[in-house]
Amino acid sequence: MHSDRMKKGAERASQRSLLKALGLIDEEIERPLIAVINSFNEVVPGHIHLKTIAEAVKAGIRMAGGTPLEFPTIGVCDGIAMGHTGMKYSLASRELIADSIEVMAIAHAFDGLVFLPNCDKIVPGMLMAAARLNLPAVFVSGGPMLAGKYKGKTLDLNSVFEAVGAHAAGKVNDQELWEIETNACPGCGSCSGMFTANSMNCLTEVIGMGLPGNGTIPAVKSGRVHLAKKAGLKIMEMVERDIRPLDIMNEKTFRNALTMDMALGCSTNTILHLPAIAHEAGVAIDLDLVNEISAKTPHICKLAPAGTHHIEDLDAAGGIHGVMQRLAEANLLALDNITVTGKTLKDNLQNAKILDDTVIRPLDAPYSHQGGLAVLRGNIAPDGAVVKQAAVAPTMLTHEGPARVFNGEEEAVEALYHGKIKHGDVLVIRYEGPKGGPGMREMLTPTSAVQGMGLGESVALLTDGRFSGATRGAAIGHISPEAAEGGLIGLIEEGDTIMIDIPKKTLELKVDAATLAEREKNRVILEPKIKTGYLAKYAGRVTSASTGAILNK
Repeated sequence: MHSDRMKKGAERASQRSLLKALGLIDEEIERPLIAVINSFNEVVPGHIHLKTIAEAVKAGIRMAGGTPLEFPTIGVCDGIAMGHTGMKYSLASRELIADSIEVMAIAHAFDGLVFLPNCDKIVPGMLMAAARLNLPAVFVSGGPMLAGKYKGKTLDLNSVFEAVGAHAAGKVNDQELWEIETNACPGCGSCSGMFTANSMNCLTEVIGMGLPGNGTIPAVKSGRVHLAKKAGLKIMEMVERDIRPLDIMNEKTFRNALTMDMALGCSTNTILHLPAIAHEAGVAIDLDLVNEISAKTPHICKLAPAGTHHIEDLDAAGGIHGVMQRLAEANLLALDNITVTGKTLKDNLQNAKILDDTVIRPLDAPYSHQGGLAVLRGNIAPDGAVVKQAAVAPTMLTHEGPARVFNGEEEAVEALYHGKIKHGDVLVIRYEGPKGGPGMREMLTPTSAVQGMGLGESVALLTDGRFSGATRGAAIGHISPEAAEGGLIGLIEEGDTIMIDIPKKTLELKVDAATLAEREKNRVILEPKIKTGYLAKYAGRVTSASTGAILNK
């Protein structure tokens, strides 16, 4: 056992003494030691119930003859952090999560790892750690929140953000706003649409690191506790058979994940996280692969914010394995990869069922014959930009309009709420990238304001930052290179014409080369708004969004 280096032999008596101080007896110490890595806290709704999930995991580990030992990691709630300085720390927390798990797992010589994530950066941070450590591992998330209900309408967190915009436009009064905010998030779990948390938990299942149901079983159902117990059983099988993350995570599995990403229309944040996870696994993902896979993958599920269905509806319709079964019908997935079930994906799909064709559409009746995400290139984004094309109004798939330029989210939001943005405008929000932000914060406030104010079918947003998975509309993020790295987005001036053509995958600034050369001579790159602490160190090492915002070694 891996833990024998820490606990076996006369020379390790002192280590065994410390384990006994925990209350462990000889029989427990002799068994495989399994880390239960719990991102529980009392701040994040997706994590508030993870003590229950952890206890279920421990029960499974003990049933199978292992000794569980729990330790924590941090987690940021992107919704709570949204719209203020706190959001600058969200993406940056991904690296802290991976690093802290690496420290704990190696320092204490665990034999296996069970990861308990649920929201946004915690899932990819843990997947990065799993690949880096390459110890037997199983993931079990806390599960999605149920959708809210109000006056016969289905609500989610995005409903509240858009209601704020509607309130600013005088379309919603104070009482209505209160009713929406009170009913939109009815309990524990990751927010109920195909936002970043649920996107990543679903893709964990596709990659093969989470058991069937990991992405979709609601947080409040007993099935989530059952899944946690099974995860505890399965980690012992992974240890016994020495099945490790790098046996599971390879080029084929990441192609599978991108294929599912396109079929579901996941959050644009997946195009930050999948390359970063793949990097830890020794696999390179080029952004052009996104368009290659999108071109042949039908968009067959349309969940909020792009559609009306929520994760609970997908679960009832057959879940992620149901979607994979449908994609397998068209030979769009590699099926020979081993997974944490101990079986191949092909074997796992033998039990998959599709129970609702309105949620998981047939291949001959997709929402679109192309996938839900697209990478755009052009003089504004020579290294790429990302858009959730499935959530763009048809009238905005191609758009030409005047640039309205803002050096930061706050300036753009102020202009929106004061009625300074008009139909046809293209909002350019820069100095929000990984270095320039620093931290590449999500900007759900301006995108939801655009929707709530009735501008969603006439106004586009461009940024070197990123957008929440809850965003819908012509919101184009991850523009690379960013302004702080000398990208052309930093040279755009008020009133410049910008041309967006999502079907042709292009993003162009209509300004002649001579003018741009003159602007370049006079360019002044703004300094980061935060120059101390963790973010200062992060800004000094972080790379472009086009690389997954990984850190330089």
